Amino acid sequence: MNERVDAYQDRLHFAATERNRDAIAAVLSKALPSDGRVLELASGSGEHAVAFQKLFPKLIWHTSDIDPMHLRSINAWIHFEQLEQTMPPPLKIDVNARPWQLPDGLTDHLCGVICINMIHISPWNCCESLVQEAAQLLGNSAPLILYGPYKRNGLHTSESNARFDDYLRTQDPSWGVRELEDVERLGVSSGLLLNEVIEMPANNLSLIFTPRQS
Repeated sequence: MNERVDAYQDRLHFAATERNRDAIAAVLSKALPSDGRVLELASGSGEHAVAFQKLFPKLIWHTSDIDPMHLRSINAWIHFEQLEQTMPPPLKIDVNARPWQLPDGLTDHLCGVICINMIHISPWNCCESLVQEAAQLLGNSAPLILYGPYKRNGLHTSESNARFDDYLRTQDPSWGVRELEDVERLGVSSGLLLNEVIEMPANNLSLIFTPRQS
């Protein structure tokens, strides 16, 4: 009992997760199949993952992150929600360390890759690795779903996004809100097509890529 209580203390809470969870879930309900395995990159606190696992019980949600604090939080949330029999432990994945080391059961039944709020708080080469490696892993119509703020046609979609972009670049010059068109070109060069751009609350977008059929 004490071990479980101690694990609970590792849970992190990100306010944005609760705000955008339902809107992202609505996108996932249309973009993902009813069953299979999903890989989430940069799962952060794990709050999204456990919520989505409960909402889509026929899917198996594989979380991942590179930050040890986040990995502990993901585990803690899995235990807190009593999902140990459903959700595998989080994977330690650095998107730039390719090929990603994934269990066979995941790669054989992968039905989607999702990444929420990562590419603007990491260098551009992380976005390149994410899209290129996902394109290698996804088969048939399995989607790559990216969520976050984007510029469109070189312009921010809101003043708040412009301020957020300035803030990110003061934290690290390699960070920043990305150009939607750059991400689309990266997808196309990797063998993916941008099938849908969905406007989300708080001036965010969901991008739905699928493999280009040969």
